[in-house]
Formats: sequence, structure tokens, C-alpha cells
Amino acid sequence: MPSDRFTFPGSTGAELAARLDLPVGPHLATAILAHCFTCGKDIPAARRISARLAAMGFAVLRFDFTGLGHSEGEFENTSFTSNVADLHAAANALVERSMAPSLLIGHSLGGAAVLRAAGEMESIRAVATIGAPFDPGHVTHNFGGALDKIAADGVGEVKLGGRVIRIGQGFVEDVHAENIQPAISSLNRALLVLHAPRDDIVGIENATQIFSAAKHPKSFVTLDSADHLVTRQEDAEYAAKVIAAWASRYVNLRPPAPPIGAPEGITRVSEAHPDGFLQDVQAGPFHHVYADEPLSYGGTNKGMTPYQFLAAGLGACTSMTIRMYARRKKWPLDHVAVDVTHNRVHGQDAAGPAMPLDHFTRAITLTGDLNAEQRQKLLDIADKCPVHKSLEQSAEISTVLSQAAEAALT
Repeated sequence: MPSDRFTFPGSTGAELAARLDLPVGPHLATAILAHCFTCGKDIPAARRISARLAAMGFAVLRFDFTGLGHSEGEFENTSFTSNVADLHAAANALVERSMAPSLLIGHSLGGAAVLRAAGEMESIRAVATIGAPFDPGHVTHNFGGALDKIAADGVGEVKLGGRVIRIGQGFVEDVHAENIQPAISSLNRALLVLHAPRDDIVGIENATQIFSAAKHPKSFVTLDSADHLVTRQEDAEYAAKVIAAWASRYVNLRPPAPPIGAPEGITRVSEAHPDGFLQDVQAGPFHHVYADEPLSYGGTNKGMTPYQFLAAGLGACTSMTIRMYARRKKWPLDHVAVDVTHNRVHGQDAAGPAMPLDHFTRAITLTGDLNAEQRQKLLDIADKCPVHKSLEQSAEISTVLSQAAEAALT
């Protein structure tokens, strides 16, 4: 996933550090991802969600709010209002690049900020929140006894996530004064609310209140046993998958015509994580599956193996070819099922010498009031399947280094 790192002026004039994750293929839409309170743009959940959307054709802007991460400014001088203003500044930076955002994603207090900002951004079509508070003032519950010192001195130190953060009294007053219910009620955009029932930082009742205040179209999806920061890989994976599938319904992802020599477009495979073997397999903006290896071969077993995909292609093509012929002949074929077995194991082949010949076995089940002659003809037609012909005749495979990779090496 290529990225463009740059800065843009935030609400206070401080330069905010941004990372624009770009799709390898055509740019179809743009999103902004607002991180959780005192977190940063590079936490694992944000990276995974951004990578998943980039695979669909989204450019995703992640940035550090004023005074956090690699951004300039003093966090103690910020407020919820300045966070919302930073979001507007991020959107303006994208507009200057002719990449007006159509999707906003916010985590925790960042979720409250995107709810507050979205209605004022004409280009936004959809909003997703993760563990967002209905009352932004909820965040001060984590300040403990520091609130008295903040009130007395105007600023105080709060330990959050193992780090000491300086919080100003202006921030405390601002979040307590903020009421985002009117903004939610008049959002007039599609809304996805993601929340974990066991979130002990922002309770699940916040998601209920956000969902109740919003008007349709709206969706509410539980993150089951995830923690507030969505730190577990499988939880971040699930959140990324849900957001991507949901966003495709509300954001216009119209791909361009396929390139010459690739009539069905490009099937892109990219690592979901550097550890293990989990792969994102994306064919255009709407079709996504996982490829993986079994646990016994060091994988996480979250998707089919490469050889299973090969067998699936043969089985699907066989079934479709039989259906097309029966439909043209108007034969009483009610249902087709194809069981494919293959005598190879990808994990073993990758570790040792290749076997001399692949062997696929297809067991075809034809249901319907067909006579013996019709059944035999349909069995013969199975061999006309284009994938069958490709496998039978073998194929020529050319391998080149992508232009993006070549550019990175120069």
C-alpha cells in the first residue's frame, strides 16, 4: 500500500502530520480516519482499516490531531472544538488535492468528532464510528483526581494508556458543554455504529444513544469481545471488513474500464499482515475474500488456501457452464453441485520439489427430471468449461516488477 506523507495547517495554525494511504489501482473515493483520544494515526486498528479500504480503491487520510503524535502544537491548548476544526482542515487539505472525502471514520472521541463535523462537509456520504461516546464529556471520567488540579491550576497531568498527557481546563469545559445529539439527528448521511459490549472505557449504552438519535439509513454492529482500542488483530480485521462492506453500499465506487489485455480487470492480492500468511484478495471495489494457510502450516485458517481457490475456480466454472447449456436447451435441471478434490498441498509444495502432474477430480451432482442421455451430455459439457481448458492446456505466466515497486527502488 503506497503512502504519501505530508503536513497541513490545523485549526491553530500548527502543522499536522498526515499519512495518505493510496490504492495501488484506480482511486475511486477518499476517506478520513480520526483516531481515538490521545492515540495517534498509526495505531494497529487504524492501519488495518486503512489498508482494507485502500484495497477497495479508497485513498485514506490518517492524521495526528494537534499536539499528538508527529503533529505540532500543544495538546493542553486543544479542545473538542479544535479537534472538529482539525477535521475540517484535513478535509480542506484533501479538497486542495482534488480528493474531496466521501467517508468519515472516527474512533472513540474521534468518532464523536466526525459525528459533529460530518453534517458540515458537503462531500461526505457516510460516517462510521468505533467505540464513540454519545457525550464527549464522558472522556473526563478517565481523568480521576486530576480534574481538581486542572480546575485549580488551569492544566494538569493525566495518565492515559501508560502515557502522561497534559490536559487544559479549556478542554474539560469544552467537552462538557458539547452536545452532539442535534448533529446526529440532522446528520442526513448513512451511519454505521461499531461498539463492543465489554468496552470498559466507553460503555455500550453510548452506541445505543447514538443509534437512537440517528435517522435511517443506520446500522449497529457489535464488536463482541473487543477492547476499546481494538488491539487484537482479529477484532481489527473484523472491524475493517465490516466498514469496507458497509461503505460500498453508500459511497459511489465506480471503477474505470478494465485495462487492455485484462477483460475481467485486475485481481489484486496483498498481505493483510506481515506475520503469518493471511492475504486480502480483491477483484475491483466490491469483491473481497481472504486467502490463508491452515494452522498446521503457520497460517490462521481465515481463508481458503491458494490450491482451494484454484479448485473453486474449476468448480464454479463447471457449474456455470452446465447451467448455461441446460438453460439454452430448456432441460429440467433443478440444481448443480460440483465437489472438487486436488492432490496437492500448497504448504508442502512451497517447501519442497513440485509434483510432476496435478490431478483434479470433479464429482458432479445433477438434480432434476433428466434422462440418461441428458445427464451424459451435461457431463460431457463440463469438459467445455473454460477453466477446465486452461488447466488442461496449461498456461504461460509472465512475472514483472510493478511500476510502483520499480519507482520505490530508484
